[in-house]
Amino acid sequence: MQELLTQISEAWASTSAIEAVAAALGLAYVVLAVRQHRLCWAAAFVSTLLYTAVFWRAGLTMQAGLQAFYVATAVWGWLAWRDGGEGDAPPVRRASWRLQFGGLALIAFVTLATADVLARASGSSQPLLDAATTWASVFTTWMVVRKYLENWAWWFVIDALIAVLCWRQGLYASALLYLAFLVLVVVGWLQWLRDWRRQSVASAVP
Repeated sequence: MQELLTQISEAWASTSAIEAVAAALGLAYVVLAVRQHRLCWAAAFVSTLLYTAVFWRAGLTMQAGLQAFYVATAVWGWLAWRDGGEGDAPPVRRASWRLQFGGLALIAFVTLATADVLARASGSSQPLLDAATTWASVFTTWMVVRKYLENWAWWFVIDALIAVLCWRQGLYASALLYLAFLVLVVVGWLQWLRDWRRQSVASAVP
């Protein structure tokens, strides 16, 4: 037990300041997103800028590219959520099974199409997992901006996989962050589900 604690302590000590700040802001993003507060996109903007450098240095090419996508998405999300009122966001909606299965098929296709190319062109250390989590994150981020409740179920699987990916690459602060996300994902699902039900009842009242 003492040896395990020592290893965790040494791993944490090796975490860069940039990664630590990026992880903290990433956590702030999810907490604010659970509350459906527009400021989540501001936290996401800065966090993903920092993570672009962190993942690039770690040899996770697709994850670095994903962060660049997140920067643009943060701007899109900020603008898309501005109509919900001060600090709020538009109403929660539901994603159909057809939309989700279509998204899953598309993710599988582009993952298989890019993983091998990624391994040969960039020397990515985890090409299949890197590509799969990247494309799944792109689709799920779109679901967040569109306020689909089911985005939380998608994030649960994605965050678990990214936690494994980060740990393998020695990004221990980020691995712990994504494990913490698993708890927040459940909270987010319950919060958004409650809001969706309340909205449905309100819209049914003549």
